[in-house]
This record gives sequence, C-alpha cells and structure tokens, in this order.
Amino acid sequence: MYYMFLSPAKRLVSILLISIVLMLGACSNLSSNQGRNNNASSSKNTIEIAFRDFGSGSVGLKEWLNAVKTEFEQQHPDVKVRFVPIQASEGDFFAKLALMVKNEQTAPDIVTEDTFMINSDAAAGNIDPLDKYIEQWDDWKNFNDRVKQGVTAVDGKVYGIPYSTDTRGLWYNVNIFRQAGLPVPWNPKNWDDVLEAAKTIKEKVPGVVPFWANSGKATGEATSMQTFEMLLYGTEDTLYNFDTKKWIVKSQGFLDSLEFIHQIYSNDLGPELSQVLTGKAGDIVQTELMPKEKVGIVLNGNWVPGVWREGGAAPWPEGTEVYKLTAMPTQHGQDPGFTSMSGGWALSIPSKADNKDLAWEFIKLATSEKYNKLYVLKQGDLTPRLDVAEDPEVLNAPGSVTKEAASFIKFTHFRPGVDKYPAVSTAIQAAVEAVATGSLSPKEAMEQYAREVTRVVGKENVEVRK
Repeated sequence: MYYMFLSPAKRLVSILLISIVLMLGACSNLSSNQGRNNNASSSKNTIEIAFRDFGSGSVGLKEWLNAVKTEFEQQHPDVKVRFVPIQASEGDFFAKLALMVKNEQTAPDIVTEDTFMINSDAAAGNIDPLDKYIEQWDDWKNFNDRVKQGVTAVDGKVYGIPYSTDTRGLWYNVNIFRQAGLPVPWNPKNWDDVLEAAKTIKEKVPGVVPFWANSGKATGEATSMQTFEMLLYGTEDTLYNFDTKKWIVKSQGFLDSLEFIHQIYSNDLGPELSQVLTGKAGDIVQTELMPKEKVGIVLNGNWVPGVWREGGAAPWPEGTEVYKLTAMPTQHGQDPGFTSMSGGWALSIPSKADNKDLAWEFIKLATSEKYNKLYVLKQGDLTPRLDVAEDPEVLNAPGSVTKEAASFIKFTHFRPGVDKYPAVSTAIQAAVEAVATGSLSPKEAMEQYAREVTRVVGKENVEVRK
C-alpha cells in the first residue's frame, strides 16, 4: 500500500532498485551454485576424515592416521586425504559432528564413532550400514565377536569397523601405598576396601588426592561410563532391562553407586572440584597429577600409559612401574568378584558422504593387521583384532598393560545398545555432578534422574526395581 502513495519519480527509482536487487540475487545464487559444483567436483579426489581431537590424548591416534594416509595416497595417486580434527568437549563434539553429517555440503567421508553412539546415529540415518562391504571382506573374521556387538545396531546391521576397545580398572601408586602402609600389590575385594584405602592415604600421605574419578558433566561419557557405570555394574542392578525393554530409573544399586561418590567427596577423598569438573580433567590427571605422583588411586582405563610413552604428551618411561592397574571389585565381592566396562571407537561412513567406496578402502587399510598394530602400540588402547591381540610385540611392549587390561574382558560389561542411551547418559552425568558438588543428596539425585529419563523416553519405557 505504501508504494501507491509514492510520486512517479520515486516509483521509478523504487522499480530500478528492486530490479537491481533481483539481478544481484540471481548472480549471487549462480555464483553460489557454481561454487558448490566446483566443490563437488574437487571432492571426488579428496576424502575427508573427521575425528575428535583429545589434545594430549590423541598423539597416537594422529600418528596412526597420518601413517595410513601416506600409504593410501601412494596406492591412490589421484586422491588426497584431508583430516578434520574437532577440538571440543564430548557433548560439543557429538553436536558438531551431527550437524556436519546431516548436511551434504559438510558431511565428511569417514567419521570416528564412539561405539555408544552407533545405535542413535544409525536410527537417525546419519551413518550407513556397511554390510554390503563386509560380505566381500574376508578380514572381518579376524575381529573379536564381542567387540563386533558394539558396532552392530538393533536392526542387526553393522555400522562401523572398530579400531579400538578398552577396559577399566583402578590405577594405584605403589610409592604412595607403601608410604601409607597399604599392601603392594593391591587387590581390593569390595568397595569398602577401596574407600578404606583412600581414607588411609588421606591420613598418612598428606598433599595427594586419595581417589580420582571423573565426576562432572564436562567429561561426558567418561563420567557416565568410567565412574558411575563402573560402580552400578558392580551391584546387582543395571541401567536397562532387556527383558522388559525398559530403563531402570530407580534401584538400590543406583542409589548405592551415588552414595559411593558421596562418600568420596563428603570425606574430602576426591580432587578439587575445579580440577574434576572441567573438560580437561582427563589431561589433568594423566599428564599432571599422576606423573607428579599427586594422586593415590585413579578409576580410569587401560589407555592411560599412552600419554607416557616416548613421544607422548607427558613422556614418563617408568609410569607403569609407579602406577599399577588392578581390577575394580564388585560392591560386596559377590560373583564374579570384579567388574569392568568396555567401549571403543570405530570408523563409520556418513549417509551423505561423497566418496563412500573410497572411504571403505581407507577403512580397510586403517583397520588392517598392520595398521591396527601400529595404532595400539602408539595409542595404548586394546585391539579389537584377534591376530593383533596375540602379537608378542603388542603383548610385551614397554609400558604396556595389555595383559592385565585384557584379563578384565572376561567380566566386562557394555553400555545398553539402545538409541536413547546418549540422552540417558547425559542425565547420569547431571546426577553424578550434583552429588559430587553436594547440591543434591544421592536420593535426590536419583529422583532427578528418574524424572529426566522418564521425560526423555516416556513413562511407558521406565521401571523401578525394588
């Protein structure tokens, strides 16, 4: 209506301006489309690999990827491999990766996939099943069947090729234990043994952190799996009931696990909150506190010595002589006596990747016996391959705890392979942090968890275990 009241001269100017804007818009769109076409053309000769850059914890990972890149480019002279490292906290990494893979313009050709995300990413259509490739790949028989389960979604299809697996236990400092009058070797039989050792260290060895466990939302899955689930799966309870297909939102085991965390922090047995509630908590304990012998017991994974190797983030040749790995006991020492949690990482192909066949060729090379052996020697993870697991060079590598860590597999547990797990994990992290900071009691934190999980999965998909 405003246009009707303009003078003839102003109307003419307005028409000219509108015409120019439309022409510029058309040119802009043409230029944008040409740019996308050029990018699409060049992308045929490039495969992009997105991975989470853990900082000091990724030194071996990068060496492995670079070695595979070199041979792959020699085998494919017309192809270039480009890495897309994502430096972010766990939650931010998954959010950024999800945005990347959903967009045809930004989707990489390969992503490193934390195996607990396989089901949710498969259900969302973010990654492709790899069965058509695996059917023609004889090397698949050399992968551990239990590890294969971690990359198989509920639809029975395989969505990633694993390049690592792991177990978790208790690292303890032999010098601090001897100073505290505690036994070396140390083999705790129940949770009380662990708590009593931490209390003894506090009393006898001032100036060190008696017990370390990831306890904040910032450390994401390291808090859910490495701390809380290591406790919960040592009780009589679990997170998920596979018979009823329901999440267990309240149980005695859940409450007892939070109570253990409460005992650590209410008795000043844990680290400063400023250390443990940051996303850099893993670096702090592995590259600072442990090499300086400032922590007595650490609930962590078999990969820790990877940062201490020559060329690692914090070289410390004698690290595995000072810190020994022992199994985490069940709550009361009940069968099987010990517990662990296992996860790992895999290489997956996004559904919107440009070069899926080339991506598969890279994955085959990267997870071959030759390069998986290189990876585990450099990074310190356990191998998913049967042949590499028996390699003397791997078993006897300096500073390696492969034998001890691999022995935990017989009593290990895996996270529920259900697509809602990532959201449930977030609720676990909130509950653990609330107890660690003292903002909620263990019972209040369990109630908060129950409400949040019920909201996320629906009340028809939860149950309470008496």
